[in-house]
Amino acid sequence: MAFHEIRFPTDIAFGATGGPERRTEIVTLGSGAEERNAPWAHSRRRYNAGLGLRSLDDIHALIAFFEARHGRLYGFRWKDRADFKSCAPGAEISPTDQAIGTGDGTVRTFQLAKSYASDGFSYVRTIGKPVAGTVRVAVGGVEKTGADFAVDATTGAVSFVAAPASGADVTAGFAFDVPVRFDTDFLEINLAAFEAGSVPSVPVIEVRI
Repeated sequence: MAFHEIRFPTDIAFGATGGPERRTEIVTLGSGAEERNAPWAHSRRRYNAGLGLRSLDDIHALIAFFEARHGRLYGFRWKDRADFKSCAPGAEISPTDQAIGTGDGTVRTFQLAKSYASDGFSYVRTIGKPVAGTVRVAVGGVEKTGADFAVDATTGAVSFVAAPASGADVTAGFAFDVPVRFDTDFLEINLAAFEAGSVPSVPVIEVRI
């Protein structure tokens, strides 16, 4: 996949809107009852970066970023201010934030993931773009040092020097970005409208990696 390991300007993204999207197919039966089906196993995030534009300098930075990504061609990183850590945005990252596997004495590589739980139901999201230098890992509740493991910041894979012991819980804490691309090949920017308070639409959509 064509992807640039660069983050969209955070000062512009700060004012953006968006969040997770699900796809649910609903069929209403003759009785009035519904049948619902979810063709997507995973959610997909959408954002509008236009609301983060506050000045002509912001527009200039956006145009440069857009042109360097060749419109929709190349993906890039996006910081979702509402959901960018293994914990709540206001909490500190801990090596026991998220369960990412259980040791068996053989497997040395584990994928970063984040679980969303509510009232006994949960969804596990694969994290493929962790922020370099933020990942903390623990095995059996004991934090490991940087010499004990390595993290691939482009895939979210955590590789241990020695395989975690059988039955040991493997956990991690981290900050992460969302892999996205522009969802348009045309930036329609009306400077007169912008100066009057109207902002352009700059759609951004999550991509699978």
